[in-house]
Amino acid sequence: MDARALDWQNLPARQLEEPAWAAQWDTLNAARARLPFLSAYAMNAALRAFGRGDERLLVGTQGGRCAAMLLLQSTGRGRWQSFQPSQIPLGAWVAEPGLQPQALARQLLQGRLGLALVLSVTQVDPLHAARPADTPALRATDYIETGWIDVAGSFDDYWAARGKNLRSNLRKQHNRLAADGVACELVELRAADEMAGALARYGELESAGWKAREGTAIHPDNAQGRFYLELLQQAAHRGEAVVHEYRLDGRTVASNLSLERDGLMVILKTTYDESLDKALSPAFLLHHDQLRRVFGEGRVRRIEYYGRFMEWHSRWTEHKRVLHHLTCYRWGWLQSLRRPASA
Repeated sequence: MDARALDWQNLPARQLEEPAWAAQWDTLNAARARLPFLSAYAMNAALRAFGRGDERLLVGTQGGRCAAMLLLQSTGRGRWQSFQPSQIPLGAWVAEPGLQPQALARQLLQGRLGLALVLSVTQVDPLHAARPADTPALRATDYIETGWIDVAGSFDDYWAARGKNLRSNLRKQHNRLAADGVACELVELRAADEMAGALARYGELESAGWKAREGTAIHPDNAQGRFYLELLQQAAHRGEAVVHEYRLDGRTVASNLSLERDGLMVILKTTYDESLDKALSPAFLLHHDQLRRVFGEGRVRRIEYYGRFMEWHSRWTEHKRVLHHLTCYRWGWLQSLRRPASA
């Protein structure tokens, strides 16, 4: 499909709360990637928690059929970018598979945003939109490397392929806990009425660690807490929320917040009890037992981290790819005057 043939509407972002628009958004998401965190319910939760109130919903149609939708926000005079709170792994746009974000951006720069000079489509996944070559009016820049795990074969085969140090370290920790008579339990929570308690326990762990010192910890009364509670409860009603907790003698010491859909599990956030003996790695114990369960169940085929690839990720997977920003200019000469989107 040619993006130049689209007719565009420029609407307040709150229109996405309307069932008809939400259904259109979800149809496009399903056609391209079907990512749970790009669902309309997730976008609306993010707008309520982190939006400024002036975000716009751009809707492109062709022959009466909705073909593309983007949530955009102004970043200054003549400058726009996709709605991008840090809690959403990718930029807020959906489109039919034949439409590429740079083509959509080029058209939007020509009219429906007023006198727009620059439009950045942030945090694009090359799995769902190939990285284009740079041109005078387009620049693609690295955002982060991110990793994933392909869930195939047995857990024993997967675990045997991990590094010797990781396997030895986890074996020692399990043996130590068993010798000390500590009851270890992996708990999986999926029901909507379990999400508030799970998030409260997650927040308690995070609020006692370094994120509290930086002011970025989840708390029931802050925007992050409100967002994740709404997101997880909405997802749970659709069978898409899963929280894994690792408990020692009944006390939660590590927690993962995840979304799951159609064989894909996205781990959104992880926290652990930083006060424990440094010889224990509660987040690693959780990850080990969670992966063993996932491999055993056979429901999930791929686990995505969608966060910056860290050294600890490399212990669990060798797979990684680069997410990128796209910065589109109304005229090519503007690129020499403005810096592209950066990580």
